[in-house]
Amino acid sequence: MAELAAGDMAPDVSLPRGGGGTFHLADLRGRPVVLYFYPKDDTTACTAEAIDFSALKAEFEAAGATVIGVSPDNPNKHAKFASKHALSIDLVSDEELTAANAYGVWVEKSLYGRKYMGVERTTYLIGADGRIVRAWRKVRVRGHAAEVLQAVRDLRAPS
Repeated sequence: MAELAAGDMAPDVSLPRGGGGTFHLADLRGRPVVLYFYPKDDTTACTAEAIDFSALKAEFEAAGATVIGVSPDNPNKHAKFASKHALSIDLVSDEELTAANAYGVWVEKSLYGRKYMGVERTTYLIGADGRIVRAWRKVRVRGHAAEVLQAVRDLRAPS
């Protein structure tokens, strides 16, 4: 899958939520969505990123946006992860890598010379019209959630 860029339509996905139910991206049309992909629950960087987005959830909502975290972990693992760290954002499960492939984030990675496939930490800001406004690839966690929040706020700023 080619990398998605600003102006591209965001692929519609339906994925199981941690804690039950199903997330349908199409249900959020009409408001901005922050869809962030991360490799694995309960790892240092992934936990920090989820905590940062959760800490800013009220501000994202005030700016009109919904934040959704996506990883290949199963819904039960997401529910435990959310409970353990008091996460307030929705986490959805992409066990079959449907979304990861559609968004081009299932990539070859390398660690200590060993190559393997995995999720590249990536965030997409999707506009109310369903088009990608901005993509952040190979995300560094520190300060990222605040940067994304500013981008959401900028959507609402008068031109």
